Amino acid sequence: MRFKRSIKFVFVSALIFTFVFAGAANAEEDMVPGQNNVIADIASEVGDSVVMISTEREVPMDRSHPFYDDPFFRYFFPDRFPEDPEDNDEPEIREGFGSGFIVTEDGYIVTNQHVIEGSDRIYVTMKNHDEPFEAEVLWADQGLDLAIIQVDADIDFNPIPLADSDEIRQGEWAIAIGNPYGFDHTVTTGVVSALGRPIQVPTQDGIRNYRNLIQTDAAINPGNSGGPLLNIDGEVIGINTAVATRAQGIGFAIPVNEVKFAIEDLEEYGVVQRPWLGVYYRDVTQEIQNHLNLDSREGVIVLDVVRNSPAEEAGIQPYDVILEIDQEKIEDMNDLARIIGEKEVGEEIMIRVRREGQTELIFAEIGQRDMDY
Repeated sequence: MRFKRSIKFVFVSALIFTFVFAGAANAEEDMVPGQNNVIADIASEVGDSVVMISTEREVPMDRSHPFYDDPFFRYFFPDRFPEDPEDNDEPEIREGFGSGFIVTEDGYIVTNQHVIEGSDRIYVTMKNHDEPFEAEVLWADQGLDLAIIQVDADIDFNPIPLADSDEIRQGEWAIAIGNPYGFDHTVTTGVVSALGRPIQVPTQDGIRNYRNLIQTDAAINPGNSGGPLLNIDGEVIGINTAVATRAQGIGFAIPVNEVKFAIEDLEEYGVVQRPWLGVYYRDVTQEIQNHLNLDSREGVIVLDVVRNSPAEEAGIQPYDVILEIDQEKIEDMNDLARIIGEKEVGEEIMIRVRREGQTELIFAEIGQRDMDY
């Protein structure tokens, strides 16, 4: 009897151990994406939708070299100059590379504005197609650093689904796909390291400000710009944009929700309805308050007014302090940008400003912002 009990105990224990071990193995397999090839499956599924973007820009031949007219320098380094500089007016072709991804069946492709900025020709190279396709710019916004281009070709486009970037959490898996240094379809993985990061990126034209970036440790390199940052479900959560050059393992992406309005407008109206007032402005600092003898630091101060803009037509002037729009208080620059962005093109607004110590009411009509390209 004791022997039978021992046999039964050993059998039940082995059975429990088998179930527990199998369950743990399955749980571990579910927790670690790499063990069941989830990353590889996602990369394979969206591979046809991630594209390489190449650009060409014509620039005048540089004749500003300090030794351009030095005959000895020209003799020893003839390759630095055209053979006949007096007659050679051929422009220099400057090339650029970046990434993008397909978001509609009509061939809309999202990328960064800085990828296509100033280009004369844009080409899109797709997987399984030998020749690149020429593309046109449908919309570009320098402030958002986002652009949408379109390929007009009789082919089937496979758009990537877009996630709700407001729902992503710190620590989630992140997959970056792009064309760093021209190497097409490179896949890197990591996690969402942080959210809402503000950074400044120096450019040839000044400083480009970003206010709400996704930070990730998935490797992002030059050429990745404009490519998708995906979640573990293969949905786009961001547009890869920048890398911190002074640190390793820190890259940034623009939340995908910031481009959805443009996609929706293009599909519905054929153009992007971008509300615009036409003023350059900044917060009222203590120094500005003292210099202009302002009563307080409320509102934002107008630095300049764009010619032929809604602001100029309404009579807004430099050094006006905007206090309210439609009775909503303006605390800082973010408030003004948000309120204008929520208006409809053609909508009339009431602006309360302080001018030379007096409060005035100004009525303006929201305009359509031109494309930054």
